Amino acid sequence: MAKAKEAVVETTEAVEEKIAKAPKGVAKLEEEGDIAADYLEALLDIADLDGDIDIDVENDRAALAIVGGKLNHLVGRDGEVLDAIQELTRLAVQTSTGDRSRLMLDIDGFRAGRKKELKKLAEDMAEEAKTTGNSIKLKPMNAFERKIIHDTIQDLGLSSESDGEDPNRFVVIYPA
Repeated sequence: MAKAKEAVVETTEAVEEKIAKAPKGVAKLEEEGDIAADYLEALLDIADLDGDIDIDVENDRAALAIVGGKLNHLVGRDGEVLDAIQELTRLAVQTSTGDRSRLMLDIDGFRAGRKKELKKLAEDMAEEAKTTGNSIKLKPMNAFERKIIHDTIQDLGLSSESDGEDPNRFVVIYPA
């Protein structure tokens, strides 16, 4: 009887873990977006900055963009300030919902522009890997940047993996 009870507890824990890892529904992601937008609106008000907030759902995550106004200083060098604001926004959403958020934040089109640059880099490095037959190590990148590289490489039919420890984690692209 005790073993049966343990099996039920283990099964229940496994199901709860799967539920926790399951993709969130669109309504839940829209709620995250609304909470994040409220937080960002308050932040802009405190800093006396102008900007419009666009909310969307992309790739199973809430996506927010602050556009308009003079917002370059909110991006910072290499997006460092943007990353910090995104993390604070995720924490605000988590505090409100009790669930971890994977929302993405863009300010002044920085991430959109960076995404184009990284796709081009991945395409160029994939071609080099195919031509030379050698693996290619890229410079360290944050998780957002590595994901774009991995997705592009996969679309091109090659493989890649991340190596190292943050903040020096980098992507290695393999030929065929």
